[in-house]
Amino acid sequence: MSGLVLATPAEEAELEQLTKIEQELELQREWVEYRLKRDSAVCYQKFWVNYCLRDVRADYRKELDPIRAQEVAVREAQRILRESLKNQDDIKRAADRAAPEKAAERAANQREYEEKQKDAAARAADLEQRRKDAPKRAQENKAGTQLD
Repeated sequence: MSGLVLATPAEEAELEQLTKIEQELELQREWVEYRLKRDSAVCYQKFWVNYCLRDVRADYRKELDPIRAQEVAVREAQRILRESLKNQDDIKRAADRAAPEKAAERAANQREYEEKQKDAAARAADLEQRRKDAPKRAQENKAGTQLD
């Protein structure tokens, strides 16, 4: 367990902060898309529709490109943090599985399982024997309960 590195609260807080940043960027993206739709609708009321739409789309790209770049950076940082947290969790689980007390517990569970299997097999054999002896017992009971 000396090589075990646990997830720090700072990493989890950083991941939470990145999630908040991602939500803010999503809100900014929604506003940019709203303005695109609004301005596009206005263009259809003008005579030079295609010229107007080209300008609106150019403005949309100018606003969206920095947002998209930030989103890519945030998602990459999130991916790296999540991978790190997952790896740390995997290492912790592996260390827990390798612990001597867990190994002893698994061995005890295995013995208990085998004992239950033997008991179940013995009960099944006993039941089968009783079924085979059932006609004989029935005959004996009939013979023993005759009334005079």
